[in-house]
Amino acid sequence: MTRDEARQAAQLAFAASGEEIGLGDAGALPMPIEQLLTLDETHPDVVEAHTGGLTGFVYRLRTPTGDWNIKRARSASLVQNPDGQTSFLNEVQRRCELEALGDDCPPGVVRTRYASFRKGLIVSPWIDGEIARRWDERTLSSLFDLLVDLYLRGFFEWDVSPGNVVDDGSRLWMFDFGYMYRFDPRVDFNSNGLDALLFHPAERFETRNYFAVLLEREKAAGQGAALKDFVLEKQIALAAYERLVSGLRAMGATHTVIGLFTAIIARWTRALREDPAALYLAEGWRSHRLDLDDDLRGQTCTRRTLARTDWLIEAVSEHFVALKALDAFFWHDAGLSREALLAQLADDRASAVRWQIAT
Repeated sequence: MTRDEARQAAQLAFAASGEEIGLGDAGALPMPIEQLLTLDETHPDVVEAHTGGLTGFVYRLRTPTGDWNIKRARSASLVQNPDGQTSFLNEVQRRCELEALGDDCPPGVVRTRYASFRKGLIVSPWIDGEIARRWDERTLSSLFDLLVDLYLRGFFEWDVSPGNVVDDGSRLWMFDFGYMYRFDPRVDFNSNGLDALLFHPAERFETRNYFAVLLEREKAAGQGAALKDFVLEKQIALAAYERLVSGLRAMGATHTVIGLFTAIIARWTRALREDPAALYLAEGWRSHRLDLDDDLRGQTCTRRTLARTDWLIEAVSEHFVALKALDAFFWHDAGLSREALLAQLADDRASAVRWQIAT
């Protein structure tokens, strides 16, 4: 059994056990808990309602003591896999652990006032800002600082997706921890230990978020503009990873873990100096392919999934030889011919059309 499978089995067993996990004092909530459990967009003090989430509904509740984020779990997650089915439980667990850090909780992590897995309720202060969509030096630096801070404390965030990061104009905030898992950064590369070396903080941002932004940039302003934005992101990620390695050394991480990150740093440094366009192609393939795979496994595809699949099909059609030379293909794509890969992507696109969800 892999570490991933062991975690999933433990989560499903806990969910079936009837045991509770949570934090906070129900008496300190902005309104009685019975009312919060039935809150919806028709309530006069709800000034925003976000009901498109795959695992829960979020309401902005306005009270004399300020605005509150009220999150209520769906009766059943729309994500059709074990991680999706247990994401609310996972979020409550992480919020308990993050609150236990006290003053050592990283800046940019929203604090939790109340959480109950069995009641399906999480209450936290409302972060006054907007979903992070503009990626420049300030926002990229803020995000990578947060991801590195979490990593060094043993929290690996898998879903750095557009809807999970808020910009208040000064810093970025993370407020959804349904796919954040624990690990030991001294001996593990991510929460799967050393078994899944494709996945690391910068990759998670690029895969779940940034390369979709770059794809839109390509369409609007051309590949040159997208490449320029990519180089800026890589330069900021490079500085963040150098800090990450320093932190790992200070905590006595193994040579294996440190070596994996120093190899990434060396690869980025060389590519940015010699051929950033080749790095863009290789990282683009990885990001779009992994995101497509994630959407297909969860049966949670959108128009963006189709756009990213079309990028992959075009990349195989026009750059197959270059991608192969870059050793960009992985998993079930490795070793396939151009024709076989195009056939596989055509099947994947048909599945993505079949599993479209409302957004």
